[in-house]
Amino acid sequence: MSDILDLSAYEIRKKIIDREILIKDVLDLLFERIKENDNNSFITLCEDEAYKKAEELQKRLEDDPDGKKGKLFGIAVAIKDNICTKGIKTTAASKILYNFVPEYNATVIDLIEKEDGIIIGKTNMDEFAMGSTSETSYYGAVKNPLNNEYVSGGSSGGSASAVAGHECFMALGSDTGGSIRQPAGFCGVVGIKPTYSSVSRYGLIAYGSSLDQIGPIAGNVTDAVNLLEVISAYDPKDSTSKNGVDREYSKYLTDDIKDLKIGVPKEYLSDSVDADVRENIKNAIEVFKKLGCEVKECGLALTDYVVPAYYTIASAEASSNLERFDGVKYGLRADDYEGLHDMYKKTRKEGFGTEVKRRIMLGSFVLSSGYYDAYYLKALRVRNLIKQEFDKLFKEFDVILSPVSPETTPKIGESLSDPIKMYLSDVYTVSANLTGMPGISIPCGIDRNNMPVGMQLFADHFREDNIIKAAYAFEKAGKGM
Repeated sequence: MSDILDLSAYEIRKKIIDREILIKDVLDLLFERIKENDNNSFITLCEDEAYKKAEELQKRLEDDPDGKKGKLFGIAVAIKDNICTKGIKTTAASKILYNFVPEYNATVIDLIEKEDGIIIGKTNMDEFAMGSTSETSYYGAVKNPLNNEYVSGGSSGGSASAVAGHECFMALGSDTGGSIRQPAGFCGVVGIKPTYSSVSRYGLIAYGSSLDQIGPIAGNVTDAVNLLEVISAYDPKDSTSKNGVDREYSKYLTDDIKDLKIGVPKEYLSDSVDADVRENIKNAIEVFKKLGCEVKECGLALTDYVVPAYYTIASAEASSNLERFDGVKYGLRADDYEGLHDMYKKTRKEGFGTEVKRRIMLGSFVLSSGYYDAYYLKALRVRNLIKQEFDKLFKEFDVILSPVSPETTPKIGESLSDPIKMYLSDVYTVSANLTGMPGISIPCGIDRNNMPVGMQLFADHFREDNIIKAAYAFEKAGKGM
C-alpha cells in the first residue's frame, strides 16, 4: 500500500477516479509518513480539513462517477507558510506571526480548491522567505529527506522536502531570488518560477514585491506543469496580474525539441563552479545535443553585478513590506513596554530573527537620505541593464541553460556561519527575478556525496513553452538512458 506514495500526482488521481483506492486511505499514508519522517517539513498540518474535503470528494465520486472532476481531484497539496489560507495558521515561519490566522485565501488557494485539490498542511521555510537554506525558520531547520545532514535549500525548503520525502504529491512555494528552484535542485525535484505577473500574488506575505512569484514544486515535470496551469490566471485583485497571455501550459509537454536553440553563459561554468556541478551540467548539455538542440556558448558580462543588485533591491523592498508587523493589528505584541514607540521596538526586536533584522537594516540603509541615489537607484539601473542583456540573448536563443547553484548541497550549519557565501549561492537564480523571466529547475545528476545536482532553464517573458518542452524532453531522455 505504501508504494502508492511513489506514484505521480496524476497516477494517484486516476486511481482515485477509477475507484482503485479511497482518498482517505491516501491521506492516512501521507500523514503517517509525515509523522514518521524527521524532516521538519511542515509547520501546521491540516488533518481535520483534509479529511473533511476527502469525504466530500469521495461522496461526490460515489454519487456521480461520471460527473465533472477537477484537475487536482483528490490530490494532496502542501502550501508554503507565507501563502494565506483562510482559517489556517499562516506564520511565514516567524515568531512575530506565530498566531496569525488569515480571514481570506490567497487567490492560488481558491484556484486549487476549485480544481478539487486537498490542502494537507503549511510547509516550513526561511523566516519571511529570507534565506537560502530553510535554516532561519523560528520552527527549526528543514532537513533534506535524501540525507538529514544536509539542508533542503531555501526559502521554500519545506515544500521541496515534503515533495521529495513523499509527504505530499505537489506543493506551492514562492520565489524571490531562487527560492523555488534552488530547494528543488537540492532535493532532486522539479520547481518552476513562472513569468512575473502570470500567477497572482494576492495573499502572499510579501518579501520583495517586484521580485516575488508563487510557483509549483513536484516530483516530475508533468505534475509541476499541471499545477502551474491550475494556479495561473488573471486576477484583478493583483494590480500586477497580466491578462490575455497563454496559460495552457500542459499542451507543451512534448519531447520534440529539435532545432531548439540553447545558450550556455560561459560565466556560469567557470572554474569557480564546483567540479561535480560543472560535470553534470556538461553531461546535460550533451543530452540536449543528442535530442537535436543547437547548443552554443554565450556571455553575460554583468554576472558579477547580479547578486549586489538583487540584495540591494530585495532588502529595500523587505524593509518597507515588513513595516506592517509592529504589534498593533496582528501577531506578537511585547508584554512589557512604555508607550507606542517602545511597543514597536520591543515587539520587532523579540519577533524578528537575526537574518530578517539584517535585511531590514540593510534595506533601511540603502533607502536612507544620502544613500538612496548611491545604492538603491544604482541597483535599479543595473537591474535594467541585466534585463537588456537577457533580451539580447533571447533574440538568438530560445532557452538559457545554467546550474541552479555554483556549489553542491551544503550541510546544515555551514551556510549560516557565512551569510555572504549564502548570498553568493543565489548568483544563478536571481536573474530570473530581477528580469521577471520564467525559470525551471530539474535534477540532472548527483554529486560525490550522492546528493542531487540541479539544472536551470530560462526563457523570455511568457515563453514558458520553451522551458517546459526542454525540461520534459530532458526528463524523458534521462529515464530512457
